[in-house]
Amino acid sequence: MTTHNKFKITVPATSANIGPGFDVLGMAFSLYLTLDCERLPAGSGLQMTYEGEGAKDVPLVAEKNLITKTALYVLSTYGITSLPPLKIHVTNPIPLGRGLGSSGSAVVAGVVLANAAGNLQMTNDRMLDYCLMVERHPDNVAPALFGGFVASFLRELEPEELDPPSIPRSEPTRNGAAQPPTPITDIGHYIQLGWTKEIKAIAVIPDFEVATEDARAVLPDMYQRADVIYNLQRIAVLTTALSRTPVNADLIHKAMSDKVHQPYRKHLIPGMAEMLEKITPKTYPGVVGICLSGAGPTILVLATENFEQIAAAVQDIFTSQPNGGIKSMYKVLDVVEEGAKTEYFD
Repeated sequence: MTTHNKFKITVPATSANIGPGFDVLGMAFSLYLTLDCERLPAGSGLQMTYEGEGAKDVPLVAEKNLITKTALYVLSTYGITSLPPLKIHVTNPIPLGRGLGSSGSAVVAGVVLANAAGNLQMTNDRMLDYCLMVERHPDNVAPALFGGFVASFLRELEPEELDPPSIPRSEPTRNGAAQPPTPITDIGHYIQLGWTKEIKAIAVIPDFEVATEDARAVLPDMYQRADVIYNLQRIAVLTTALSRTPVNADLIHKAMSDKVHQPYRKHLIPGMAEMLEKITPKTYPGVVGICLSGAGPTILVLATENFEQIAAAVQDIFTSQPNGGIKSMYKVLDVVEEGAKTEYFD
């Protein structure tokens, strides 16, 4: 088995809950979390540095940093009690807590790091099992791991698989729950969907965070049948329409509508209701669809042209909010076919 002295891990940012695809649809973006890694002599320990989003607050202790904490968990299930001596430099351009999959990308990076550092030779499907033991949202981790426009689901588990401590409820790295055990196989299933290259994603990122836990808390326990049917009809159309050329902007825009999560979360994002109403293919040529990215507060606009003008219109709505308005930035991103990857160097 060859051990390389240097390797680089790249993981894309993601957006989930696309339109009516709550907890189903996600996509990978041309915005990358990277880990530049170098093996050190025995006894050297871990040397970790970090630049980019969250640099002032992200812990660099192996047991506390989400990336290395995830890697330690994976290695522990193989009987390896610590990370090998490594120098790791993390570069993170993905805003934290903004609905662009920062935690999912970090979890995927941690699993891929364990695989590379420990020479575990896991398949991508097996790495997905590990990702889902830490981050229980396949619509974020699946596109980060595999790339592209992805539909995913968690399979129903047998009673014996639910015996403690088989599967954690959600996000043990955040809520302090006990370390999850070695995962069972095939926890999550996914398929990569078609995507026309004509459509780019404009991510308008406001200057505040919405915790996933808070965004989940506002959702109802029960839904009206009509609202569920409404989403099912649109998700069936949307997943095909986004793959076709020429782009049918009016059809996609209508199919991006949602009644399962956005109506309940709009009060968490000032101006969101106005954006959904005003940013349309008729008012801004090039617009294909608009939705909340993940749990927010980032607004995602799919478009084929006029990216700066469209982004400015969304930013203007943020700026016009009461009490001084909300500052924001934007990124025009491609949906990328390739997910997490590891490059090895001698």
